[in-house]
Amino acid sequence: MNSKIKKPKIVWLQAITCNGNTHSLLSANTNRLKLFLDSFDLVYHPSLTTDILLDDLLKKEEDIDFLLVEGAITSNKEFFQISNQTISEVLKKLVLKSKYLIAVGSCASYGGVHKKFEQNSDIFGLEEALDKKDISSLVHPIVNLTGCPVHPEWILQTLFSLKEYKQMPLDEKGRPKEIYSYLAHHGCTRNEYFEWKVEAKSFGLKEGCLFYGQGCRGPMTHSNCNKILWNDVNTKTRAGMPCIGCTEFDFPRNNMLETKKNIGIPDEVPLGVSKRAYLSLAGVAKTFKIDRLNEKIIK
Repeated sequence: MNSKIKKPKIVWLQAITCNGNTHSLLSANTNRLKLFLDSFDLVYHPSLTTDILLDDLLKKEEDIDFLLVEGAITSNKEFFQISNQTISEVLKKLVLKSKYLIAVGSCASYGGVHKKFEQNSDIFGLEEALDKKDISSLVHPIVNLTGCPVHPEWILQTLFSLKEYKQMPLDEKGRPKEIYSYLAHHGCTRNEYFEWKVEAKSFGLKEGCLFYGQGCRGPMTHSNCNKILWNDVNTKTRAGMPCIGCTEFDFPRNNMLETKKNIGIPDEVPLGVSKRAYLSLAGVAKTFKIDRLNEKIIK
């Protein structure tokens, strides 16, 4: 007698958010999204499900396998409340029912752009918003998926990995190593321009490196964006726009579309490279002119 396989339950809670990560999830590869819906039971999402209300969910005694949180947390009712409760109160009630807790996006991971809001200093990511007693039911450390927004594949890969293996290695920021061990620089189609110090003249061009003048953070940003692509097609750097480092905990920064320099030298050099070594290599590269790299790709 065949019994129906019980699918892991997912609850998606939205806190202070622009909904960008929800939009990202809906932009996932069609086959992957179907596999996700076939493999998991999406019990609640404020924008995507209609079978149950948040109030009913809070009253239920049933366990939650995966609690995904999108958005920053505050206990200040004047700035954000839901079901006549602070989002902090709602979060804590749901976490106590959950096995895994995943911060979807930079805002849920550490506060993100909302942390810059000077009128409310009570803005936190999940780890800061929760005490040890609040996470006593979790069987795994909190997983931080930083990004503004996250790549849809990061959400799916994390869920499938935890479903299959019950655990996954995390870096010192609580991010999955399989995703965040790479740099956005890896896989960038402009790497040859970077090596020979050929600068992009403006945004939106196919030619030139965006690191030297346009503020590209690819060499300092942990993510695999340029390896898996967005919509299976493109990335910011391929489209001629700089990486703004949205997976790092110092995002957002001021003046993100310009490279801060001192005497013509970038203040920050690629991760893991000493400034002395960088200047030596840059100096050698600039003594050569590669004609091919100074021409239009498509004439």
